[in-house]
Amino acid sequence: MLPELETFTRSELLASGLTRRGLIAALERGEIIRARRDRYLSSLAAPPVRAAVRVGGRLTCLSLLELLGIFVFENTRLHVHVMRGASRLRSPSSRLSPLPPRRVRRFRVHWTPLVRPDEGTSACVGVVDALIHAVLCQSARHAVATLDSALNRGVIDTPELTEIFAALPSKYRVLLALIDGRAESGSETLMRLIARALGCSVVPQVRFDGVGRVDLLIDGWLVVECDSRGFHADWRQQLTDRERDLALAGLGYATLRVTAAQIFHEPDKVAQSLRGLIEAHRRRGERD
Repeated sequence: MLPELETFTRSELLASGLTRRGLIAALERGEIIRARRDRYLSSLAAPPVRAAVRVGGRLTCLSLLELLGIFVFENTRLHVHVMRGASRLRSPSSRLSPLPPRRVRRFRVHWTPLVRPDEGTSACVGVVDALIHAVLCQSARHAVATLDSALNRGVIDTPELTEIFAALPSKYRVLLALIDGRAESGSETLMRLIARALGCSVVPQVRFDGVGRVDLLIDGWLVVECDSRGFHADWRQQLTDRERDLALAGLGYATLRVTAAQIFHEPDKVAQSLRGLIEAHRRRGERD
């Protein structure tokens, strides 16, 4: 992991060649941050990392996965793992204030023992444990999207995915069959799950000659493209998208384009539209 995900003790900083006076100067300049007693961080450390160390634990779950570029649908609070028996826990906003009671916390403390306690860094747990926590903290479909993303980015492999589910309560193991590391975005995963729920056959990342790869091919005839604002807002990209749609039509495929925002926030509307297309296609097939 990155150096800004590490903590340092005073003795470690002095052993690295920094003098006592140099340490004081670095603190005054803001190059080094003292998060809590004898725990220092680089000024490059992200606010969630600082907050987790200030509490007395390590960053985990959705908070860590966001920093690593792994898809999480939504995260509105800090997630910290704390070892059982840890003492002198502090508020994430001030090292001088004690840890607030659970009933008023606006952050999540994970106390469960880690599967890989020696992985990660002094400021963050390992990715396997962060993903275990993330499955517990999200809805089933969002957990699938997070695991898809981790596989796609090569952050974990198939044996580690098996290890994650072995550590989870047995009720979660039904999700294992839904994981597909070919998904290149969270919206693509969620769209795939919508189509599967309608009884469709779904193949991700299908390549067509003269077109390239498409996000999803449903029931062998319908291409679904999940468009994000970042990649499709530019007019030139939209023209390219239309050219692809025309080329697919020439090959006999219909195309449905939905935005990531629609998939995330209006899944029922997306499912209704997809159901309408599928049912109309099936009725035409029956007439023929």
